[in-house]
Amino acid sequence: MSDTDPALMSAETLLGLYARRALSPVEALKAVLERVARFNPWVNAFAAMNPRALQAAGESEARWMAGRPIGPLDGVPATVKDLLHLSGFPTRRGSRTSDTTPATEDAPAVMGLKESGAVILGKTTTTEFGWKSPGDCPLHGITRNPWNPQRTPGGSSSGAGAAGAACFGPLHIGTDAGGSIRIPAAYCGLVGVKPSFGRIPQWPLGAFGHVAVAGPMTRTVRDAALMFSAMARHDLRDPYCLPDDPRDWRGGIEEGVAGMRVAIVRRMGFEPPLDEDGEAVLAGAARMLAEQGAIVEEADPGLPDTRAIFGRVWGVALARVVATIPEDKRELLDAGILDVARKHGDMPAVDYLAAEAMRLEAAHAMARFHQRHDLVLTACTPTAAFAADQPTAQPELSLWRDWAPWTFAFNLTRQPAISVPVAIDGEGMPRAVQVVAPLYRDDLAFRAARALERAASLPLADPAATKPA
Repeated sequence: MSDTDPALMSAETLLGLYARRALSPVEALKAVLERVARFNPWVNAFAAMNPRALQAAGESEARWMAGRPIGPLDGVPATVKDLLHLSGFPTRRGSRTSDTTPATEDAPAVMGLKESGAVILGKTTTTEFGWKSPGDCPLHGITRNPWNPQRTPGGSSSGAGAAGAACFGPLHIGTDAGGSIRIPAAYCGLVGVKPSFGRIPQWPLGAFGHVAVAGPMTRTVRDAALMFSAMARHDLRDPYCLPDDPRDWRGGIEEGVAGMRVAIVRRMGFEPPLDEDGEAVLAGAARMLAEQGAIVEEADPGLPDTRAIFGRVWGVALARVVATIPEDKRELLDAGILDVARKHGDMPAVDYLAAEAMRLEAAHAMARFHQRHDLVLTACTPTAAFAADQPTAQPELSLWRDWAPWTFAFNLTRQPAISVPVAIDGEGMPRAVQVVAPLYRDDLAFRAARALERAASLPLADPAATKPA
């Protein structure tokens, strides 16, 4: 990262400078705020800014000067996706139908960052209720990709992806029910971590609570692991939360993949589409792992058609969202939500339970598969980021053709999966692959992601600086 501009530095670099008193959290935050003022008018990454951020940075600076930082992220700027509660701010969820009353407590992941000393810069935009991958919503409009303002940053963590790429701080919380961390991370050249289900607690649980997770979006794998360490703590509010396992998830991250068995997977019970550049990127990532000593081969885990499972989970969840909205406000919703809800709102319970049975079948198949393979390598998205202004048509078809065909299966199986940027295509857009580890082996996913990051050696670009306002 940059040796001179604090806004372009990694969290690890900032913390090292704070410790040596070569930089203060106030100086770092001011550098970030200057970038926000310059670039956010066209990026549109924020749902709300935190007016107390500068005060919080000042308090952090005083702690560093006294030699008493309160945690491993003290003074590092961070953002929160507007699907999660941030005390003192309304949780608008990208919707004109949502309550404007400020939340009175922090979501567990937000609490983890605050307790570690992170400075919350603001709340980032999301697609309405996190329902889709294009980065627009009725409440805040279109969020744009800092690599190219004509392209989408992806979603539903659209603002987090855009903020990360624009260098609006190094740490960003996203959420992921079918790819909503990994897709915008792939489109924006970030590292996006979908943890094992239950590893990072959530509350309140949203409509996608049985498959959704919160996770880091950062510019480096090590920053993602550092952020993960602060977020992955037990919280009694989440009934699915794993027991506490306090650790620094950077431990062992540099050990590489030598001797690991890596399966290139091309089928999710169906054949997800992948363009020519994506095929080349996947092959290149496989070579990177093989050159570092991994045993790489193509293999098929024998999954059931995951479209048939996720389509029901997604459809019923959106029908539930619509059912909670007063009838006189439903016309304010994104038309695509209403379209999907109409098709699935009358689904018989027996059909939904059949989908849950198939989900367990998929999870079982992957558990068996990982008896033979330590890691899975797949594409992350079918293409590079598409047009930001592209209308959302035929959302169900788009879900497994254009948006999330490579990602949603691992929400169903609840495994850890990380999107890692490994190439820049001929149009100057980032391309990524996805590494997947067995359930609860988030450490292996981090090791593989770091191995790919080292091998790819991509320049940590400052894309927003080259784009017109």
